[in-house]
Amino acid sequence: MKKIPKFRSEDKEREFWADADSLEFIDWKKAKKVVLPDLKPSVRTISLRLPESMLEEIKLLANKRDVPYQSLMKMFLSERIEKELSA
Repeated sequence: MKKIPKFRSEDKEREFWADADSLEFIDWKKAKKVVLPDLKPSVRTISLRLPESMLEEIKLLANKRDVPYQSLMKMFLSERIEKELSA
């Protein structure tokens, strides 16, 4: 196995792994699955314009499910994205 070099920055490391074959550096047969329970995905705040009636309907549905309306919107988007990608 080759030794993994030290990197000055994440950008340099990214460049290296874009071209390098990890099989030359890592014995994947010895790899173990790791659970990172506190890892949170990166999020970005966006502005979304909706008709007021649509927003009120979303809030009504969220209230019925006892979840925040923004969480319900994320659930709806996630379900639809999964459906579109599997089609």
